[in-house]
Amino acid sequence: MEERIVSVLKHRVGKNEHAAKPHDWYNAAVYTLRDQVIDAWIESTTRTHEAKGKRVYYLSLEFLIGRLLRDAMSNLDLTGEMTAALAAHGLDLAAIEELEPDAALGNGGLGRLAACFMESLATLDIPAYGYGIRYVNGMFRQRIDEGWQVELPETWLAHGNPWEFDRPESAYEVGFGGEVVSEGDTVTWNPAEVIEANAVDTPVVGWRGKRVNTLRLWTANAIDPIRLDAFNAGDHIGALSAQMRADSLVRVLYPADSSPAGQELRLRQEFFFSSASIQDIVRRHAQYHGDVRTLPEKAAIQLNDTHPSVAVAELMRLLTDEHGLAFVEAWDITRRTVSYTNHTLLPEALESWPQPLFERLLPRHMQIVYAINGLVLKEAREAGLSPESIAAISLIDEHGERRVRMANLAFAGSHSVNGVAALHTELMKETVFKDLHALYPGRINNKTNGVTPRRWLQQCNPRLTGLIRETIGDGFLDDAEKLEALNAHAGDAALGERIDAVKRANKVDLAKHIKDLMGITVNPDAMFDVQVKRIHEYKRQLLNLIETVALYDEMRSHPERDWVPRVKIFGGKAASSYHNAKLIIKLANDIARRVNGDPSVGDLLKVVFVPNYNVSQAERIIPAADLSEQISTAGMEASGTGNMKFALNGALTIGTLDGANIEILERVGDDNMFIFGLTAEEVAARRENGYDPRAIIEGSRELCQAVHSIASGVFSPDDPGRFAGLMDGLLDSDWFMLAADFDSYAAAQRAVDERWRNRAAWRTSAIRNIANVGWFSSDRTIAEYARDIWNVT
Repeated sequence: MEERIVSVLKHRVGKNEHAAKPHDWYNAAVYTLRDQVIDAWIESTTRTHEAKGKRVYYLSLEFLIGRLLRDAMSNLDLTGEMTAALAAHGLDLAAIEELEPDAALGNGGLGRLAACFMESLATLDIPAYGYGIRYVNGMFRQRIDEGWQVELPETWLAHGNPWEFDRPESAYEVGFGGEVVSEGDTVTWNPAEVIEANAVDTPVVGWRGKRVNTLRLWTANAIDPIRLDAFNAGDHIGALSAQMRADSLVRVLYPADSSPAGQELRLRQEFFFSSASIQDIVRRHAQYHGDVRTLPEKAAIQLNDTHPSVAVAELMRLLTDEHGLAFVEAWDITRRTVSYTNHTLLPEALESWPQPLFERLLPRHMQIVYAINGLVLKEAREAGLSPESIAAISLIDEHGERRVRMANLAFAGSHSVNGVAALHTELMKETVFKDLHALYPGRINNKTNGVTPRRWLQQCNPRLTGLIRETIGDGFLDDAEKLEALNAHAGDAALGERIDAVKRANKVDLAKHIKDLMGITVNPDAMFDVQVKRIHEYKRQLLNLIETVALYDEMRSHPERDWVPRVKIFGGKAASSYHNAKLIIKLANDIARRVNGDPSVGDLLKVVFVPNYNVSQAERIIPAADLSEQISTAGMEASGTGNMKFALNGALTIGTLDGANIEILERVGDDNMFIFGLTAEEVAARRENGYDPRAIIEGSRELCQAVHSIASGVFSPDDPGRFAGLMDGLLDSDWFMLAADFDSYAAAQRAVDERWRNRAAWRTSAIRNIANVGWFSSDRTIAEYARDIWNVT
């Protein structure tokens, strides 16, 4: 290994070992490792071709893959060799790993789930491609200035990406606008604008190198990148306008859609990557299997949420216009090939597009959507559904501005529609897809999410992994459910103390990181109480913050009590146009400034908002967490995967009966979680029967004092009215039921304190969590998809 690295450093990086800088060594290490990955990659692809096997195609607007060096080393069992090889030149592998930027290809749980699924597909030896966009600047890099979120471009590609492979032979034309011409049975779409999609491939290594699959991301180029006539005439900017329009498609994840231009860019992005991906899938099938009629037997296309829903119409266009199939036959093939994962019950997240915008950008696809709608509505009428149900099923929303419902298109165009946790799946049947479920009663099924235990235990928490191996052997490395063997040791006081020591060492590392990053000193002997996730009102960071203010007031009022020291750690990004979410970030930082500077509480309470939360930050924070905050309003979180990662690393959960919390509770037991608040049914009943949050707030001393302190400017003396509107929203409407759940949440937090004081009981609960969440491995989830949806082995 050491000889190969030095050779690569010289011949591919262009440096000798004396002139090389750390980044040169990083590139040399990646290229050396990559050579071994390529061998397995080619072997995997060849094996699939020879077997004429079925492939899974996973379409997702996000792939939050994080750093890849450690992932590939671990899965190929080369970490020890790489460590020794670099040490021979005085280099620390951990320091080299830090030089790899996080790939800015996602934002939150949706993208990280896609990354876990890709790793598990390779681990289970299932041939697969992931398809997405190669974002040049990601969503944004978050900086906190004076407590406010500032959005800066991610520059993760500034020094290139040694994991990528350009595939110029895989290029496709993606059209927009224009007109549709019909001559007899022949339909021709003549786009007004054509952009070339070019493939860039990244290998995805499975555990023990069993298979290497492909993540294919699309870049965009204008067919004519520069108009020389305009350039030579002096219009130097206008001459590049076509390339600039192409670049805009791959610059930013989730551009703000609060303007018509933003909506158009989002739809263009979604069609761009969906069209290129579907063209690639159909081309590959035709090349290796011939007749497109056999597509369902050789390809399984999974839509990850509504973003790629337009792929249904694009596949129909290719089958009918390019391959000459009759519409009804093409519809049957499409339905048997495509499946759809729903990730949300929030109406605003179930995308729909203004019909004029959709038709202007995609005139042929609008025709296809109307034709599909005719088939679906005919089925609904023949099934005897009511006019109200038929209107709800329609792919075209007729209420107010006519809009194309993308979730309905995905549902209608799939043979399987799955939720991602048991509660979420049942609520899909009862709420957003109630009428479609009535029309297609066998189509909805559940596939509870999972996380890869390689990254989220073995790689991010090697201390704990080593201790588990000493205790129960290595079986869990290949089958996470074998962690159950730890249950036999849950009452072992010596093991509990050793796990506690591992946790404290991880907390010391995180405390140093926080000090280096933010200049805040935190006590590793305090409880690390963590809520890190996308900032959204339904995830209720605000509930946590209000309770933090109430706790702060109690600590100051009653210094004689035996308070449990806490470090409250927050992290996450707010969408660029989401005002209240940005205000919540500011509130967290304003509370932190006041609390952390107050000598009356000292080390009893610290508040930290970690900027630019991403995969690498999560890999530091999760192993150090004592308490995991999963406190969304019941019925609103589809699943969550952070809850699984924290429990796998020995954190106890405080949470509502929402998403996968319910299934985690079933496995770890009531004694090892802290459940509070309304159920999904109770939330719905409160909303239906009238809800008076003002009366609840005024009836709770701690809650009332905290709300009025925040509203009156106690934490924002520079702008006393800064948070008044945010608090007025609680008093007047409180859609997310913070007031209704506050007292229950506060009581659960005091129960957390009691358990923390009983160190033996806390350690036992930590062991029970680790032992019983192996079922939440993405390997199990993918095995269920393969068996029940994709029909692959």
